[in-house]
Amino acid sequence: MPGKLLVSEGVESDWGAEMDAAAPNLARWVSSPGAAIADYASVEVLYFSGDIFPERSREFAVAALKAENLRWMHTFSAGVDDAFFDSLLERGVRLTTSSGTQAEPIAQTAILYLLALSRDLPGWMQDQREQRWNPRGFRDLQGLSLGVVGLGPIGEAVARLGLALGMNVTGFRRTPRGTEPCKALPMGSLGECLPGFDAVVVAVPLTDETHNLFDAAAFSRFKPGAFFVNVARGGVVEEEALIAALGSGQLGGAGLDVFREEPLGSESPLWLLPNVLITPHSAGTNPGNHIRASRIFIENLGRYARGEALLNEVGPAGVR
Repeated sequence: MPGKLLVSEGVESDWGAEMDAAAPNLARWVSSPGAAIADYASVEVLYFSGDIFPERSREFAVAALKAENLRWMHTFSAGVDDAFFDSLLERGVRLTTSSGTQAEPIAQTAILYLLALSRDLPGWMQDQREQRWNPRGFRDLQGLSLGVVGLGPIGEAVARLGLALGMNVTGFRRTPRGTEPCKALPMGSLGECLPGFDAVVVAVPLTDETHNLFDAAAFSRFKPGAFFVNVARGGVVEEEALIAALGSGQLGGAGLDVFREEPLGSESPLWLLPNVLITPHSAGTNPGNHIRASRIFIENLGRYARGEALLNEVGPAGVR
């Protein structure tokens, strides 16, 4: 029996014609809320699209796990650091992501954190709530040194915005390519460079190498009063060490969109620290993301039908 493509009813409605053109010989199962898939064994391709997240994520995850003949899955997300995705790779399922779709919104949020922290926006907002007229100066981002840890699409977008604001930007990635928008160094040199940065933005994927990359030893190397922004994954940071560094003044402030456990528990000291900005893992939430992700999927669908290399494919060794 020929394989089929499993998509949501939203993707079918918005992208049906494009899917017909990209893969005219691939029939489709269209999943609607509450509708069962008649034959999991016939599913060859699955699009885990953003319109079903999070309410119907389980439905599509179950389909992927039960589809014994699944050959390729595309996900709307950029990060695939979850055991679910690992299990697919172990089965030999090809996995592609929508890396880059959220790069600009997330980068702009990262710069928002830096602007807010450098101007003590939390303090200004507190003054406003208390109707207190309290003129004071602030730090200018222009001329400050910014370290961007991770130079994927998000990190490169952060670097470009930092340069546009007049910051001195240095980026870090596993192997610099020479095409980065800023000075780029290998990840191995990060520790020795940390004391020179006024601000650090983290945009690396969560892997064995980056787990707890920022621990007590790393924070001890920061320039006193430096700003720290995490738009990567919570597991990249040892949270207790971060809290200690913020409380001691080793860090001047932090903008945090991701945490080790989400939602962030009400008992976390991070909620009450006056020099911390917290957002609920939504730095890149933008209506245009679904469109950009689906465009990548449609491009890959055509490539898959023609037997060509796929965009944003996750390597067999878990290379992200």
